[in-house]
Amino acid sequence: MSLAILYSRAQEGIQAPLVTVEVHLSNGLPGLSIVGLPELAVRESKDRVRGALINSQFEFPARRITINLAPADLPKEGGRFDLPIALGILAASDQLAKPPLSLYEFSGELALSGELRPVTGILPAALAARDAGRSLVLPEQNVAEAALVSGLDNHPAGHLLEVCSHLNGIQALPLYENDNIPLPQTAHPDMADVHGQPQARRALEISAAGAHSLLYIGPPGTGKSMLAARLPSILPPMSETEALESAAIGSVANNKVFQPSLWRQRPFRAPHHTASAVALVGGGSNPKPGEISLAHHGVLFLDELPEYDRHVLEVLREPLENGHITISRANRQADYPARFQLIAAMNPCPCGHLGDGSQRCNCTIEQITRYRNRISGPLLDRIDMHVEVPRQPIQIGRRHDQRTEEPSDTIRKRVILAREFQLERQGKTNQALEGEEIERYIQLDSASIKLLRRAIDQLGLSMRAYHRIIKVARTVADLETCLNIETRHVSEAIGYRRLDRS
Repeated sequence: MSLAILYSRAQEGIQAPLVTVEVHLSNGLPGLSIVGLPELAVRESKDRVRGALINSQFEFPARRITINLAPADLPKEGGRFDLPIALGILAASDQLAKPPLSLYEFSGELALSGELRPVTGILPAALAARDAGRSLVLPEQNVAEAALVSGLDNHPAGHLLEVCSHLNGIQALPLYENDNIPLPQTAHPDMADVHGQPQARRALEISAAGAHSLLYIGPPGTGKSMLAARLPSILPPMSETEALESAAIGSVANNKVFQPSLWRQRPFRAPHHTASAVALVGGGSNPKPGEISLAHHGVLFLDELPEYDRHVLEVLREPLENGHITISRANRQADYPARFQLIAAMNPCPCGHLGDGSQRCNCTIEQITRYRNRISGPLLDRIDMHVEVPRQPIQIGRRHDQRTEEPSDTIRKRVILAREFQLERQGKTNQALEGEEIERYIQLDSASIKLLRRAIDQLGLSMRAYHRIIKVARTVADLETCLNIETRHVSEAIGYRRLDRS
């Protein structure tokens, strides 16, 4: 036959739309043309495919070869189409014995020797192939990633000849079993390492239970970064859906970002304060996910918050509210999820010793105001909790067996129980409640309403801050397994708005 049709997948954000690879051989001057909005790497595939076929002892047809990548208006990029294009040429030139091509989806880059090289974004392609009811033929280096998708037949191959042998019925490719999916890892620093700081520890537990954003304010060396690094140790385990969403983002970002060994481990991203806005939210001519998307269903930790460029911080406003980021370019638009938990830390003043009893602060009021104004009011308003972390007495000579601090496992049990209450009641965390859901699931008694009105008048709170306070109060009640929000819960939530009181 002179026409062959195969299936592959493109990459569009974390989606993998179907691409039909149509290969047609016709009479005329020998040549190969690729249509269907191919980018440079796809247009160059004709040279890789020619070399791979010749070096694999196949005949490269001396005919006019037209390759159509449909749909025509979907941009195609990367070397993932090398394998289906090569197989299409072989099938159209009758060098394959009528293989059942419609049962498979193919993805892989070809070396000039015919070897298969790995590609990015294989996890979304694997999810889409499973939903379409097809098997997936892919490079061996990608199979551990694709095997995370249950219910999918994966056929890893190391060379083009192996794929052809399988399709000709000579020697079948091995069917990769997903029995070796790594178990969730829990090797995180333990909360028992943090001495003292009862209020900061309590705030971190509330933050974990309700997925609330949190800002620590305190002098240097008081344990702000230490506490933030231990947040993953008290977070609930990821569900399979959450893990696949998080892994899909890492898969399309870079092979080095995604590691199957970290399956179901919540991501913890801590970009340096010199990071640009593009590094934080994503971008590029072919939009790639940034740090906020790589932290999806995990933690984004911003240390030394005022040291970030103000423009960089402002891009966090919409993702904190919406849980996703849309990156628009002249000819491309990508939408990435960004439901992350923001944990930030800052000093109270430029020298860091304002309110520190052990050292004197020499900063003027103007310097302190200028320092804090690096963080805009609207961004601070979107952070649920502002907590002071004071300096603690230094304990010298304390042995490991003398620790009395609560370990992460104990705290995590309470957090998991509180999350279960929230999911049973409303199907989402308290932080994610919005609109009518807030009024429906957060009911206040008259005493709590009176307390909140007084706090709004005295602190000048916005409606957004009010909603964040009652969401935190709902989480405090959930940690105590209370069905109703009481005055003490609201009072504690108001106490976590440190910068509003300033």
